[in-house]
Amino acid sequence: MKLNDISDNPGSSKPRMRVGRGIGSGKGKTGGRGVKGQKARTGVSIKGFEGGQMPIHRRLPKRGFWNPFSTDYNEVNLGRIQTAVEAGKINASVPVTIDVLVEAGLCSKPRDGVKILGNGELKTKLVFEVAAASKSAIAAIEQIGGSVTLLNAAPVAEA
Repeated sequence: MKLNDISDNPGSSKPRMRVGRGIGSGKGKTGGRGVKGQKARTGVSIKGFEGGQMPIHRRLPKRGFWNPFSTDYNEVNLGRIQTAVEAGKINASVPVTIDVLVEAGLCSKPRDGVKILGNGELKTKLVFEVAAASKSAIAAIEQIGGSVTLLNAAPVAEA
């Protein structure tokens, strides 16, 4: 069998109907569009129109809002960072920043920074300079002698 020998089964596809080609064709004159009116014209589509009834997109209430001040962090677990260190993608002697994590392939793009999460086990002493970190991640990093510097942290007011 060759590619140029392949064909559809007989009768599996019908030729397209040519509309507007005389009354003898059965689809002449108005071409199956009825008579006159907006929908008989070309280029018309009345999306969402329900015959004068209030459309569903106007019957349903609006819901939710978009917070313009929200932050979108990359979230990285300690276990994935340890795997990258063992694979040689992260150098333990330089601080771990968002640029280092993007270069190592742990994050796809910088976004608003990175948040370190405490899932997994970290065995290598590292210095982190990140936007945010969970309490469990900070505890695990400091337990093995590393440090965490939060870049977006608000200064703590002393009383």
